[in-house]
Formats: sequence, structure tokens, C-alpha cells
Amino acid sequence: MAELLAYLARELVDEPDAVRVDTEERDGALVLVLRVAPDDVGKVIGRQGRIARALRTLVRASAAREGRRVLVEIAD
Repeated sequence: MAELLAYLARELVDEPDAVRVDTEERDGALVLVLRVAPDDVGKVIGRQGRIARALRTLVRASAAREGRRVLVEIAD
């Protein structure tokens, strides 16, 4: 799931080398923290958060196939 999120984020941003996904376990859920270059944060979030919502939906769908609970956070 982290690889999926990283791939999708790399395709959206201007600096794909700056994309990093960190994983944490919190309250029984896997938390994926997406880090991008400061200039690319807006591109990952999108207008009114539409792109961020779509990324979260795709990752959750992938996690549901494995029976896991996954949260996506975008670091500032």
C-alpha cells in the first residue's frame, strides 16, 4: 500500500525524488505519512482536497482487500 501511494504521488508532483512514505502503527491501524516537496503539497491535496480524498480512497480499497485498516496523512 505504501508503494501504491508513493507511485501515485510521484506521478502528480514536479519533484518525484522528494516523495517519501513513512509507515506507523497507531491504534491497530497502519498510518501512511506522505511527504513531498513544499512546493508540491498543493498538487497532492488538490482543489478542496479532491486529489487527497481520491488517494485515500484508492489506498483504503487496496487495504480492504488485505483486511487492514489504513489511514493516509499528508505531512506539511
